[in-house]
Amino acid sequence: MKKLRIANPELYMRLHAHGYLDEQFVQLEELQDDANPNFVEEVVTLYYRDSARLILNVEQALERKPFDFNKLDGYMHQFKGSSSSIGAKKVKAESTLFREYCKSGNGEGCMRTFQQLKKEYATLRKKLEAYFQVPIIFQFFSLSTLLNMCF
Repeated sequence: MKKLRIANPELYMRLHAHGYLDEQFVQLEELQDDANPNFVEEVVTLYYRDSARLILNVEQALERKPFDFNKLDGYMHQFKGSSSSIGAKKVKAESTLFREYCKSGNGEGCMRTFQQLKKEYATLRKKLEAYFQVPIIFQFFSLSTLLNMCF
């Protein structure tokens, strides 16, 4: 049985307990090995790159009236899939809600949910950046100090 290599188990548990990450993130960690020691960080970096493009597309589509709900739903379908692939639980939940508003033609709901989605995305990004920097920062701070800085 392969030993799980979570970069920082305590921080992961907090991210999981607070609903930021789900089990998909652990599955990514299980794919990381000595041949690919930065696998998870690379996958998350690709997620950031892809999601930045999708967020911009949604922002631009929300500026056009009347809303093209099919186009918005398509962008959010991609964003939800990307978020699911890294285990971004809260971001995925907001994506699901956004898509429901698209299906019902609720533009106000889309706009409101998109603002919340961007907040959840930014929060997760900040926390994951801290998660991946923990091994380096451990040289300077204790775990309890790091956790207080992140939460």
